[in-house]
Amino acid sequence: MSATENLRVTDFSVSKEVFELRFNESLQALETFPKPADIDKYYESDDYISHTDNNSGFVNKIYQSVKQYMLSKKVRLLFQYKRNLKTVLDVGAGTAAFVKLLQTVNVQAKGVEPSEIARKHAADKGVKLFEKIEQVSGEQFDAITMWHVLEHIPDPKEHLRTCYELLNKDGLLVIAVPNYKSFDAKYYGAFWAAYDVPRHLWHFNQVGMQQILRESGFEMRAIKPMIFDAFYIALLSEKYKNGRSSIFKAFWIGLRSNWKALGNKEYSSLIYIAQKS
Repeated sequence: MSATENLRVTDFSVSKEVFELRFNESLQALETFPKPADIDKYYESDDYISHTDNNSGFVNKIYQSVKQYMLSKKVRLLFQYKRNLKTVLDVGAGTAAFVKLLQTVNVQAKGVEPSEIARKHAADKGVKLFEKIEQVSGEQFDAITMWHVLEHIPDPKEHLRTCYELLNKDGLLVIAVPNYKSFDAKYYGAFWAAYDVPRHLWHFNQVGMQQILRESGFEMRAIKPMIFDAFYIALLSEKYKNGRSSIFKAFWIGLRSNWKALGNKEYSSLIYIAQKS
């Protein structure tokens, strides 16, 4: 999709309302219009799995299985780039699975999660999460993580400035977001599940992400793929496009997306690892 084109996308999972994606020159990203005055109601669904530990149904079982595998990979990734890791803030912590795992490897991990439902699930695991990042002011962390969170934030630049202030010298910022330049995004178009309007207010590409990180005072260390996202997003996209989840078709599209990304590096989702400079 070019900078001059707009795309109309339906909220398939909750409201069935139609939103428009417009290119934002300042962030070099797509922006969702209109932005709902009451965004909370668009998260009120049993289908919004990151706010629950729902393991019922085929798609949810796949999500939870991959989630458990990826949690350990995320921990290893942090230690790869920050060997003396002692403190971590996970923003958009969901039900606190990542925070809980970090605590088991002797990391002082805390989390921020605006969803009351998700915070209750976290409390059941013995983890108390903050509701807002402002409640963490005055503390310092070796790393801040945001796994599929920045796309939900109304003002990404302001949020990144807050993260900058919360990081220790040479602290790490790790951000995972969907990539609308990927093959699966182009293949599914308006049915691409990772647009997830209006919960996703922003839709990033590599150029825009690197720009806003640089403007926020961070230096890029690495960009890593999230291989499994292509398959899971394709599975949901098939349901939105054709009314049913075809695991074989989704696997084929996910495979094609990852294969093409071997050359152009445009994976379905990307992890940006940056350092406070």
